[in-house]
Amino acid sequence: MSGSQLPTIDESALTDLSTAKILLVDDNQQNLELMQAYLESLPCKISTARDGLEAIEAVQREKPDLILLDVMMPKMSGFEVCRKLKSEPATRDMVVIMVTALHEVGDHERAVESGTDDFLTKPVNKLELVTRVRSLLRVALLKRKLTELLQGR
Repeated sequence: MSGSQLPTIDESALTDLSTAKILLVDDNQQNLELMQAYLESLPCKISTARDGLEAIEAVQREKPDLILLDVMMPKMSGFEVCRKLKSEPATRDMVVIMVTALHEVGDHERAVESGTDDFLTKPVNKLELVTRVRSLLRVALLKRKLTELLQGR
């Protein structure tokens, strides 16, 4: 390929999660601490929020790549937070994993309708949490890298 050669991508950068940012949102401090402890093996920057309104503020301030979002919270539910984030062009591509104690099919349908990318059921299994977060973060970082390449950065 002569003049139209595509840029190459450093494959080691694709699996490097050290630039990734995760936002944990839960109104229960013990749940936040547990998820933080479970995710400490990942080299990501982790921040927290205690309710839906704090989550929206944190998203604007931190610009996380992935959000672990509790459903049942005061002030603004996880469904409402997710719906708001997915409706805004600046936050639409952020990966949202809803974490819920709700087990009804209707609750999972509401999560999907609000735009969640995935969901986990409480109590959260450490292996499942870390595996899903790592996998979805890689997708988010690949998407970011592709956007940067297409924009000529």
